[in-house]
Amino acid sequence: MGNTRIVVVGGGYVGMYTALRLQKKLRRSEAEITVIDPQPHMTYQPFLPEAAAGSIEPRHVVVPLRKVLQKCHHLTGRVTRIDHAQREVTAELAAGHVTTVGYDVLVVAPGSVARTLPIPGLAECGIAFKTVGEAIYLRNHVLSRLDAAATTIDPALRRRLLTFLVVGGGYAGIEALAELADMARYASRYYETIHREDIRWILVEAAGRIMPEVGPKMGRYTVERLLDADIEVNLDTRVKTLEGGHVVLDDGQSFDTDTIIWTAGVKPNPMLENTDLPRDERGRVVCSAELQVEGMPGVFCAGDCASVPDLSKDDPDAKTSPSAQHAVRQAKTLADNIVAHIRQRPLKQYKHNYAGSVASLGLYKGVAEIYGIKLRGIVAWFMHRTYHVSRMPTWNRRIRIVFDWTGALFLGREVVSLGQINDPRADFHRVAGSDRPRSERANPPVGDGQEERVPAETRAS
Repeated sequence: MGNTRIVVVGGGYVGMYTALRLQKKLRRSEAEITVIDPQPHMTYQPFLPEAAAGSIEPRHVVVPLRKVLQKCHHLTGRVTRIDHAQREVTAELAAGHVTTVGYDVLVVAPGSVARTLPIPGLAECGIAFKTVGEAIYLRNHVLSRLDAAATTIDPALRRRLLTFLVVGGGYAGIEALAELADMARYASRYYETIHREDIRWILVEAAGRIMPEVGPKMGRYTVERLLDADIEVNLDTRVKTLEGGHVVLDDGQSFDTDTIIWTAGVKPNPMLENTDLPRDERGRVVCSAELQVEGMPGVFCAGDCASVPDLSKDDPDAKTSPSAQHAVRQAKTLADNIVAHIRQRPLKQYKHNYAGSVASLGLYKGVAEIYGIKLRGIVAWFMHRTYHVSRMPTWNRRIRIVFDWTGALFLGREVVSLGQINDPRADFHRVAGSDRPRSERANPPVGDGQEERVPAETRAS
C-alpha cells in the first residue's frame, strides 16, 4: 500500500502524539499525513491550573502543531462530518469555507468536551476549565473580582465578588481550585481592604468522595488539606440552580457569586453524532484492544472519545478511563498499529497497567500514589511537577516551563489582571463613538459602529 492518505481528526494528546510518531516511522513515499484541528496547537491540560495561577506562562503549556509536525499537512478547522462509507472527512476551515478530505486510514481523536447538566443558569454563568483560553480568562477574572471588591463599600456586593464556586471534585476541579485559591490569597496581601479570610472558595461534588483516582485514604487526606486552606468542601451535594449567580444547593445552602467554574466531568465530542462510526451508550466510539474501530479496518480511535477494553483488569466489560495518561500511551500503540496496518503486519493490543496518579493541591502541596506507594505534601507536589514536565512534548517547552518555575520560586507569582484582553476593542469603540457627530451618537444607524456594552466584570478589570 503506497502513498497512503492518513487523516488525523484532532490535534490533542492522541492526535499530536500519533502524528508525531507516524512522521518518524513512515517514509514520505509511504504515506501523506493530514492533521485537522480547530486550534493550531495542542494544549497540555495538566498544566492549565498552574498557568491560571501565574506559575507558568500560558504560551508554554501549548505546543504549536506546525512546529513539531513539520512532515505533516495541517488544516486549521473544525471537522463537521465523517462519512466512512465514502471515506471522506468534511471540515469547516478557519477561512470560512467547507472542504472534503479523502482518506485511506483515519484516526478519530477529537477528544472530549465539558459534560453539562440542565441546571438553570449554568449556560449563562458557568465556565469550564479545559482550554488555555479558559485558564487565562479565569486568572484575569478572579483577580478582577478582587479589584472590584476593593472599590465597593456595599457588603453584599463585596461578599458576592469574593465568593468563588467550583463544581466537580475530579482532578481538574481540585487542581484548579487549589491553584486559583492559592493565587487569590497570595494576591490579597497587596490590597489594603481585603484579607485572606475575606475570600471564600467553595467546592461542590455530587459523589461522596473526591479524586477517586487516588483511592479513599488519599481522597480523605486531600479533603483535609482543602479544609486546612479554609476551602469549604460539600460532598454528596448537588447544584439546583445558578440563575443570575444565585447558587442554591440541594442541602439548603444558598449564596451569591460572580464566579462559577464547572469541572463536573467530560463527554465525547458532539461531532461524533455526525458520523457513521459505531458508538456505545455513552456516545464513545466502540474500539477493539488494537484501537481499531469495530467493523471498520483502517479506522483507528483512542483517547477520551474511545471505548477501549481495559486489558489490565479482570472484568471483560471494563473500559479505559478518559485520562491524559491513557491518551498518551494509546497514541503510541495506535501509531505503531497504523504502521503495521500499512505494512501488512500484525497489530498489537493496548494494555497499560496502572502506574499511579499525581495531583497538585497548590504551591508545595500535593498527593501522589505511585505503584501503590502513597506520598503527600511537598514530595508529592515535586513528583507531580517532575512527572508532568517529563510528559510535556518537546524539550523547548520543558525548558521554558522549568525557567518559569525557577522565576516564580525566586520572584513570586505574577498577580496582575489583564482583563482588557477579554474585550480589547472596548476602549476603541468608546473613543470612536465619542468622536462622531452628536446627532449620530444620539441616533446611531443600525449596524454602523454602535458602541458595545462592556460587561461589568471587564470594566472592573
